[in-house]
Amino acid sequence: MGIYIEELTVQISISVRHGHLSEKSQDKIRAKVEKLSRLFDRLAAITVTVDVEDEASPSVDLRVSAEHKHDFVASDRAESVMAAVDRCIHKMEQQIRKYKEKIQDHHR
Repeated sequence: MGIYIEELTVQISISVRHGHLSEKSQDKIRAKVEKLSRLFDRLAAITVTVDVEDEASPSVDLRVSAEHKHDFVASDRAESVMAAVDRCIHKMEQQIRKYKEKIQDHHR
């Protein structure tokens, strides 16, 4: 008898305010945020909101919903959309790692 491991897929939605992002850019963002699910397997949804109203410094909001936990939130503004996305992901990784350490300490 084999072992069955349920693969959970994370819902990823990307929305853009005050402008447009190419499919290629959205695919790059999706690929980057998908990697967050490797850090923590209980992620349910990832929402990315890109605001390009100020083209010189677009802002990115990243919300990650996890099971049994409030949402993790990170936002940043940078000289490019991808730079802001990278910085948001870095902040998010720190929040998720900190939360994982906290729950692992509670279980010991």
